[in-house]
Amino acid sequence: MFMEKSKVYFIKDITKENIVKIYDALGVKLERKVGVKVHSGEKGNQNFLKPEFLSDIINHVNGTVVECNTAYEGARNTTEKHTKLMEEHGWSKLYDVDILDSEEDLVLEIPNGKVIKKNYVGKKITNYDSMLVLSHFKGHPMGGYGGALKQLSIGFASSHGKGYIHCLGDEEWTEEKMFQVDQTKFLEAMADAASSVTSMFQGNIVYINIMCNMSVDCDCCYIAEDPCMKDIGILASTDPVALDQACIDLVYNSKDEGKDHLIERIESRNGIHTIEAASDLNIGSREYELVDISD
Repeated sequence: MFMEKSKVYFIKDITKENIVKIYDALGVKLERKVGVKVHSGEKGNQNFLKPEFLSDIINHVNGTVVECNTAYEGARNTTEKHTKLMEEHGWSKLYDVDILDSEEDLVLEIPNGKVIKKNYVGKKITNYDSMLVLSHFKGHPMGGYGGALKQLSIGFASSHGKGYIHCLGDEEWTEEKMFQVDQTKFLEAMADAASSVTSMFQGNIVYINIMCNMSVDCDCCYIAEDPCMKDIGILASTDPVALDQACIDLVYNSKDEGKDHLIERIESRNGIHTIEAASDLNIGSREYELVDISD
């Protein structure tokens, strides 16, 4: 188990330059071939982090933008459609883009998984020596909230893997089944999947959560609610559990009246249980030290 508190760095002002500053504050240099996991944003979504805004940090680590296909109908459920959307949203104009599950899947074993014992990711993930996980912290229709742990699990899962996680390890999953499962087990399955990705990179992975445009809905929603509370800041850590916990705590401790709407979304889906399950799996610690490096 993690015995010491994990460090989570915080900057209040959300700027391109400060994303680089907070990454550098971690004192970890991602090396060799670096993947940068982003959310491409569903077609029609207005809240996702735009590619221009992330240019300084992606260039700073000399990274390749990586994404995976979805398991539900939309503009991202096939490589052909997803590639087109990445072009429409501007990712391909600025960066090299790699759809990790465009060819075939890789199975990652999870011997100590609570719900699932394996995870399906895009096989091209093996082309990367290290990974920067850039997450837009906000609400989520099913998970309650979306942050680093969701990026590690659903985000890195292949199209088949996403359905597999949602359906608690059912190889014969369907889109209809995905939204009719036991909520607690779904959250635990996400934690299981997240653990397999952290194990794969063996510490060569860094997490940055950006707390802006905080809607109760995810960037996967083609029609999302507008943000319900003001921006809070940028957070970074080498511990995704501590990072997500710190973001949750900042929401609860905010004086913004709009937080009630986001908290209702988190609590109604028992979203904190993903963090609890990830902590149980020893992915990271819920105990952290918040280091404010704002000017």
